[in-house]
Amino acid sequence: MTRIVYLLILACSASAQMINFDSAKPGTVPPDWTVAMTHEGGAPKWEIVADPSAPSKPNVLAQTSTDNTSGRFPLAIYEKTSLTNGSLSVRFKTISGERDQAAGLVWRYTDPDNYYIVRANALEDNVVLYKVEGGKRLSLEPKGTPSKTYGVKHKVPKQTWSTLKVTFDGPRFEVFFDAARIMEVEDRTFTGGGKAGFWTKADSVTYFDDFVIDRKN
Repeated sequence: MTRIVYLLILACSASAQMINFDSAKPGTVPPDWTVAMTHEGGAPKWEIVADPSAPSKPNVLAQTSTDNTSGRFPLAIYEKTSLTNGSLSVRFKTISGERDQAAGLVWRYTDPDNYYIVRANALEDNVVLYKVEGGKRLSLEPKGTPSKTYGVKHKVPKQTWSTLKVTFDGPRFEVFFDAARIMEVEDRTFTGGGKAGFWTKADSVTYFDDFVIDRKN
């Protein structure tokens, strides 16, 4: 999706907010964001970095630590929003990672052990929606597929800007990749409002830009 089309879609919703990190200082965690992690391993490192390829120049928010602990999930949480229903989208680019090259969106977040997350993985070429409940990550099968189906196969290009989007309305979630709808999931574990943000896994070095929050509730 081109940036022009992306901005036109944003303009159609008066309730949408876009965060592009361009006024934040490189090497820092941007204002109104906090860093957290699910499970164990080395501490995550989220920081503003300059990237000449950024969808909105010059800055992106990056997860740059390279601890390859498999069950390690760095989180960057935006503290100034709480929403039950709506949508989130982000432009992302995987940079490196031997164990994983992943980028995810988090919603209905209450703490590092309880939230929903949809993630794209450039090493596995798939997109999977999970719930993290009590610190345990469980994949949720797409509607119309057999029980325990693990997300959907989908090409996730490496070192290329792509768009991941999720809409959530009650128990119904829809996932889009570069504007194409790729799956629908239903789950009733977390029904209240929560914060939103980004997620990576293990040694994924991933860049994020143009984070759009569109509140429905």
